[in-house]
Amino acid sequence: MTAQIQAASTSNDLYQAWQRLRGEQPRLRTRDAAEHLAVSEAELIASRLGVDAVRLRTDWAELLPALGELGYVMALTRNEHCVHERKGYYREVTVMASGQMGLVVSADIDLRLFLGGWASVFAIEEQTGKGTQRSIQMFDRQGVAVHKVFLTETSELSAWNPLLERFQAAEQSPVLDLQPLPDAAPAQADAVIDVNALRVGWSTLKDTHHFFALLKKHGTTRTQALRLAGREWAEPLDVRELPKLLEEAGVREVPVMVFVGNRHCIQIHSGPVKNLRWMDTWFNVLDPEFNLHLKTPGVTELWRVRKPSSDGVITSWEAFDAQGELVVQLFGARKPGIPEREDWRALAEAAAPLHG
Repeated sequence: MTAQIQAASTSNDLYQAWQRLRGEQPRLRTRDAAEHLAVSEAELIASRLGVDAVRLRTDWAELLPALGELGYVMALTRNEHCVHERKGYYREVTVMASGQMGLVVSADIDLRLFLGGWASVFAIEEQTGKGTQRSIQMFDRQGVAVHKVFLTETSELSAWNPLLERFQAAEQSPVLDLQPLPDAAPAQADAVIDVNALRVGWSTLKDTHHFFALLKKHGTTRTQALRLAGREWAEPLDVRELPKLLEEAGVREVPVMVFVGNRHCIQIHSGPVKNLRWMDTWFNVLDPEFNLHLKTPGVTELWRVRKPSSDGVITSWEAFDAQGELVVQLFGARKPGIPEREDWRALAEAAAPLHG
């Protein structure tokens, strides 16, 4: 049996197992079904080839700008504990010449794309209780979803089939060259870090985008740098303050920037948040064009962070999980070259820091 036939047979078995699971748990999401079946989400999607999925070419420099042809869509980016959904138009798409980085900087859909880790992409046309759901879904080398784009009721449906025909992969193979996640370098002990040099470097930042380079230069993890920076620059907060900040921003009509990302994609909402609602332990923003779903038990650390810049001090709230991964980051809505909003700063500074 050739490898491709064997893979097709295996994927068919997987698809059948998934359908049985769906019969038992019809509300189960694909991501959760994959975990239940001990496979990656990409493998589960690949098992649908020839049923309701088509594998597309990973030509990001052509495919991503072409998503603009679909009109008004919903872009979804998530990590383990937070889902960010933003409706709008895929416009102003740039893919760098290296092919490793990309940007979408439209007024509504705002993305930072780290394309070096993107590995596969599928178009899915699924029958649901609410009708046909069409989406383009991208995955990394571990089979984890990086980014998804869903058509809406007002999308340009006439552009869907031509886009699929144009980008359909020649080989509709379920074979995925999945790779284990490389081991992260172990964090250095605090005693090894030159704390004074770190603080001097922090105090002389001119752009918040230079923060990652600062961490790299001093060999610190993000949460380690926050601990070592000193209270002038970073203060720990009670994690229960995070939903309260969003609620207060809603009441005071303070526009915010909400960053949610994973290893290969960051998605940003800039604007107000209004319809805020708890559902069990999930805290949600349920606005017409922006939805956020935050699994609050996943947040184990919360920091108020101040970074100097050429526009003055920029204040953010940064939430982390038990592994030190960034779950969600909040800023006041602003453009480069414009100082931070006073109403945001007052809001961000209101919560008392934890002592200890």
